[in-house]
Amino acid sequence: MEPNLNELMTRIANDRDRQAFSQLFNNIAPKLKAFLRKGGLSSENAEEIIQESLFTVWDRASQFNSSKASATTWIYTIARNKKIDWLRKQGRQPMTSSELWPDLPDESAEIDPDSDLNLATVRKLLDHLTIEQRQVVYKTFFEAKSQSEIALDLDVPLGTVKSRLRLAMKKFENFMSVN
Repeated sequence: MEPNLNELMTRIANDRDRQAFSQLFNNIAPKLKAFLRKGGLSSENAEEIIQESLFTVWDRASQFNSSKASATTWIYTIARNKKIDWLRKQGRQPMTSSELWPDLPDESAEIDPDSDLNLATVRKLLDHLTIEQRQVVYKTFFEAKSQSEIALDLDVPLGTVKSRLRLAMKKFENFMSVN
């Protein structure tokens, strides 16, 4: 049985409980490594970022608030931010919004992902989604969560998450082909 990460975080924050931290580390480190490897990092670099991330978790445990986010979400956000910092130090840029939809109709056009035009396009795309689809898209692309984690966060079956994401991407595809 997997430990309750929120409870472990509470023990770490309140008591600086090393055993709770060890349990948290053993539970979350392999998942973080898979997440970082999936994001294109080598095993060695992923492990370095995991160590930095989990040191931050230990150091800032008192800032964790389970009413705002789950421990998993909080930890993944820390790891994601550490990865972005690491990529910037390496002179590489993390994924941009234009990379979320690689099959744009006119690939020869110059695209500035930070422009107001593209921001407006992304907003229009999101406006065409149901609230449930927006949640899944946000958690997938901006929180970098797996579909299984999203299912747990939203308390819905995994198949529902997959369907919502597939339908959202189909709507994006249709919207982009019309506009």
